[in-house]
Amino acid sequence: MTTKMLIIIGTGLFFLLLTWWAIFDIAYKDFGSFEKKLIWAFVALIPFIGCILYLVFGYRSGTKKNN
Repeated sequence: MTTKMLIIIGTGLFFLLLTWWAIFDIAYKDFGSFEKKLIWAFVALIPFIGCILYLVFGYRSGTKKNN
């Protein structure tokens, strides 16, 4: 494998893991309504930019559920 391929694969895996983390974080938080949670889930699924948008704008808007 060339260095360029490794960088592309590494970047792709980074964004994939970041997207998974965002989806799990959205699932475990309360956003006040199901619609808001669903919107953030769809935003997080947008390739590459969605997880970053969630981190910047949505991460602090939800509250963790009390068990």
